[in-house]
Amino acid sequence: GPSVLMAATARLVPAHKRGLASGIVNAGGSFGQFVMAPIAISLTAALGWASAMQWLGVLVLLALPAVWVLKGNSNALAAQAAAASGQKALTAREAIAQALATPSYRYLAAGFLVCGFHVAFLATHLPGVIAACGLAPEVGGWSLAVIGLFNIVGSLAMGWAVGRWRMKSLLSLLYATRGLAVLIFLFAPKTPTVVLVFAAVMGITFLSTVPPTAGLVAKMFGTANMAMLFGIVMLSHQVGGFLGAYLGGSVFQATGSYDWVWYIDIL
Repeated sequence: GPSVLMAATARLVPAHKRGLASGIVNAGGSFGQFVMAPIAISLTAALGWASAMQWLGVLVLLALPAVWVLKGNSNALAAQAAAASGQKALTAREAIAQALATPSYRYLAAGFLVCGFHVAFLATHLPGVIAACGLAPEVGGWSLAVIGLFNIVGSLAMGWAVGRWRMKSLLSLLYATRGLAVLIFLFAPKTPTVVLVFAAVMGITFLSTVPPTAGLVAKMFGTANMAMLFGIVMLSHQVGGFLGAYLGGSVFQATGSYDWVWYIDIL
């Protein structure tokens, strides 16, 4: 999903507005999660899970008219860009080969793998972390809600910042903030206030990595093959997500603590 949306956004807006536009799209996804979760719970309680799933499917169909707004031919764009530069338009295979041969692209994918590890561990195991600290289950629920709300703030703020500062510097700042915040959280007293402040910081940095990452892909390779090239970076993110979710459970089962996963996350 994100790779298609980010590519369509990059194609439809001028280069100097891409960061803010992608931040708004990213924030829209977070707001949708925030809004749909209580609706899904209410539908399940009233109708049962099967009917709730069917009604959610109907709601998803409401997004289909957006196709007419977002449609565009990336092949035509590639031909126009190639004609303007006097170079031959790249095929899909050539674009992938060029990207994988570029060190900056490989580093970007590696960074996004780490991002996936971090966010999937939080999304899957933060309530368990909070329960292991002896706090009430409600604190775990509120912490996930706070992450979602502050992710909207972080996405919009990062979209604005992308147009003003270097994207690789912003990404470095985001990853460093995460590592430092986790380190402080490990040594801080585990009170509800500390947990919610930590969740807010995590929310601000949660998926605000997407606008600068998508922006860097567009900057390096243009918009013609962006959906595919950002999709490969997104695949790296999902591999990291699998590791974050899986190791979180495995480490806790083996040691009775999440500490070693936090240490890996910081590193």
